[in-house]
Amino acid sequence: MKTTIKKLFGAGLATLIVSASASIVPNVAHADSCWNHNGSTMRLKATGNRRTFIYERPRSVLRAAGVRRGTVLFTGVKRGDWYSGTARRFSKFCPGSPLVYSVEGPVSSNQLRVRVSGSRPVHKRCQPTGRNAHDDLVFTYIRQC
Repeated sequence: MKTTIKKLFGAGLATLIVSASASIVPNVAHADSCWNHNGSTMRLKATGNRRTFIYERPRSVLRAAGVRRGTVLFTGVKRGDWYSGTARRFSKFCPGSPLVYSVEGPVSSNQLRVRVSGSRPVHKRCQPTGRNAHDDLVFTYIRQC
């Protein structure tokens, strides 16, 4: 890339363009970073291989389910490019009592997207129905918090 830009714009401007573009999109998302999940802003906390996604700015519809800033959505571990742990599903019918279930899934090769999925029991107004549903949780890197 730098060689092509250098031919077009000269060495000085090429270095500036490449340096600016490298700082716009990091190649690795760091601990304590902000991520998008279904329109909510999440904060990723990482200590060693432990990972936690916490609501930083939840969507307004989640407030009726008791979700606030600091509410945990996912806790688990990262092994290589794989997350595994537990997720929580919130309901306005059971505020303060999220459904907890197991999830796991890959981290993208550029470390800017995490997708975990799992099977969870379906509840209706806090009562189990005997059915299961598949959930996918996708987290996309936004910026350092």
